[in-house]
Amino acid sequence: MDDDSFDPKQWVTGNVAQSAPSGPKTDSGEGVGNFWREAIGSAPSPTNVAPPVAQYEPTSSRRPKDLRLTFAIAGSVAVLGAGAIGAWLTRSDPAVAPMAVPAAVSALGNTMQERALNLAGPGQLAGALIEAGVRADDATAAAAAAAPHLTSSEIHAIIVLEPREGGALLQQLRAVHIDGSGVMLARAADGTFSITPLVADVSRKIEVLRGEIDSESFYTSAVSAGLIDTLIPEFINAFSYDFNLASEVSPGDVFEVAYDQEVNANGEPVGQPKLLYAQLTTPKKSLALYRFQAPGEDAGWFDGNGATTKRGLMRTPVDGARISSKFGMRFHPVLHYNKLHGGTDFAAPIGTPIYAAADGTIEFAAMKGANGNLTVLRHDNGWRTLYLHQNVFSPGIAQGVRVTQGQHIGDIGTTGRSTGPHLHYEVHIDGERVDPLSIPADEASRKRMDGAALQAFLKERDRIDMARSQRTS
Repeated sequence: MDDDSFDPKQWVTGNVAQSAPSGPKTDSGEGVGNFWREAIGSAPSPTNVAPPVAQYEPTSSRRPKDLRLTFAIAGSVAVLGAGAIGAWLTRSDPAVAPMAVPAAVSALGNTMQERALNLAGPGQLAGALIEAGVRADDATAAAAAAAPHLTSSEIHAIIVLEPREGGALLQQLRAVHIDGSGVMLARAADGTFSITPLVADVSRKIEVLRGEIDSESFYTSAVSAGLIDTLIPEFINAFSYDFNLASEVSPGDVFEVAYDQEVNANGEPVGQPKLLYAQLTTPKKSLALYRFQAPGEDAGWFDGNGATTKRGLMRTPVDGARISSKFGMRFHPVLHYNKLHGGTDFAAPIGTPIYAAADGTIEFAAMKGANGNLTVLRHDNGWRTLYLHQNVFSPGIAQGVRVTQGQHIGDIGTTGRSTGPHLHYEVHIDGERVDPLSIPADEASRKRMDGAALQAFLKERDRIDMARSQRTS
């Protein structure tokens, strides 16, 4: 075992500052004044005529030219005015289409109000309606009518209210979950609500993603490729018998995943995705695995021929950990001298799940000095596996309890003589500690499907491969 804003005053200031530029005025060429100047100035000016001298002339002695100009202006204004009046008298009103209004609203007038509500669950509906201004008795009745058709998940609701003294009257409610299921309430003539259940509108699709391992970790590589983080532990677990992702993958290695996802009518994901396919390729080996659940059995991972991945011991009994210390002689970080490190240390955050490496019976599960919280499993072939420094044991884990391979038995911690959160994992064969990473895979113990189960698996395999090929074509 291990021993270790804005300011309106600025507008006034700005306008004052921006005064008209000094200098001679130039005509802009716009306005009625210019039009008339052009009209009377288009005739050529007589030459060799001395400039006129400004002098007062009685009205009766004004020149005929001035009178002609005055009459021209007045006549033109009259013509323009008459034209405008005629156009106004002969105008035709454009056809105006009636604005579309929901029946429940248009039937009750233009005072209706529509609001949107986002709720964590149906228990919040009555309170949200009251907060929106609905009378308490009306809100309670509506919530009670809707409740049988709603689940505990998030709700998006649209409500139509008729404001009245003493509180608004709820005329319509549409409450739906992300999958489209829910209920619609409408005010009936007798004041009660008519109820229309809404059924879910979802479909399924297979998503395919590919990526390369980066220089940090598989987790960061998978997230960068777009993989949903909840699927990452499943991917790691799929290869727990064949790859140690903490030590046997390198930057540039390629991975591929395919997962099944329900989507609503808008294409939004509904619920949790399910991993269907996992592939990992390194310079030394490549493995493609398919998830399948035979009737009456738990779901598992199988190669393309229907052989299970389960055999012997799991190479990595913990999700997404890195190897912080290998088996062999080392300088002890606490005791400060060289000694045999009789297992493999997997560093991971506190609370990371630990799994039983194989079927077996619990011999010991308790605190034990420097080992911290320790679990010892005795397996059917006589081997023993030990799991040290656990934070907590899983519920039901106790001496004499039978566990199955891959069962959650505890969480990573740093109890006992430990410098940080990790799992110290040991394998004992015939009483001797051996390097867990050196134990070869027992290919002979792999089970292969046959008969109807195999045919069902091959059908599922082909469905997944078809979806993969369509994503890459």
